[in-house]
Amino acid sequence: MSERDALDALKDRVDEEVLRFVEDEVDRLLAIDADLAPVAEQLRVATARGKRLRATFCYWGWRAAGQPDSPALVRAAAAMELVHAAAVVHDDLIDDSPLRRGVPTAHRALRAAVPGRNDAGEAARSLAMLVGDLLISWAGQMFTACGLPGAYLSRARPLWDVLARELVAGECLEILRTGAGPDTAASLKVIRYKTAKYTVEHPLHIGGALAGAPPGLREVFTDYGLPLGEAFQLRDDLLGLFGEPEDTGKACADDIAAHRPTALLALTWRSADGAERDELTRLLGRRDLTGEDLDRVRAIMRRTGAPDRVEEMITDRVRAATAVVAQAGLPVQAARALTGLARTATDRRH
Repeated sequence: MSERDALDALKDRVDEEVLRFVEDEVDRLLAIDADLAPVAEQLRVATARGKRLRATFCYWGWRAAGQPDSPALVRAAAAMELVHAAAVVHDDLIDDSPLRRGVPTAHRALRAAVPGRNDAGEAARSLAMLVGDLLISWAGQMFTACGLPGAYLSRARPLWDVLARELVAGECLEILRTGAGPDTAASLKVIRYKTAKYTVEHPLHIGGALAGAPPGLREVFTDYGLPLGEAFQLRDDLLGLFGEPEDTGKACADDIAAHRPTALLALTWRSADGAERDELTRLLGRRDLTGEDLDRVRAIMRRTGAPDRVEEMITDRVRAATAVVAQAGLPVQAARALTGLARTATDRRH
């Protein structure tokens, strides 16, 4: 089986576990009251698709520690995707993003559940918040019921606390720094805590902890996971403005309209001249951006060379991550998979 086929096969297994769990829980929810159907539908939408990277990294954290393939471990790893689904619902709510994966975000779609109400927007936002909250609860439930021995689960349980704390810290830092003066170091710190850690490092650590990984291997996971997780989000930042909406499934204007503290914007600001900074000041944070406005922002970014510098940052981080794997003496399959994942996570169009 090729490396690509192996990744696809694992993704299919994760998809099956997530679908089975979600459908069982949705049935229990609807048994309470049929009026919960719109909420149930958004729970399905939030968990139906995705790259399944977090589950994949969790799986290979387990395998890198020398453990064999395990259906129970796949179920435990799949719980990471419910954390991600919750984070996406909450993130879209915070940013008031209209689209995710080409369909309306939860808080936009749920307006149809409260037609004719003067407070339909706020009611829909409240429902979406609760969808995200329930997904977080489901993640813990799925993890603890995965079928692995209790002793294994107890090794990993404290790491869930770390994941939650650092993910929330990253989201809070982004909110606190939105609209602030562009600062590359501050942007990278947001990236590290909001995305890098819970996308790569924490799943690897949790998979490794379940397997009883020694401290040295946990250090390898951090040295690999942090630069790769940062590269993953830097790619997202580029795609968010320069990607094709039909590929990304998101609105191109989101980062500019929200004036998010991205490294791409910080690098642009640092090299922009006075007139360009005036233009950026006029455009950043506006919700009524036109296509011409976005084209002008892109032109300024290209003129300053910021996208090329972000590409260099991605390349450097991927190179650092793969060098760690090459030197770590991991099992051959795990080393090959983690090296391939470094490319898969960062060389993409969506």
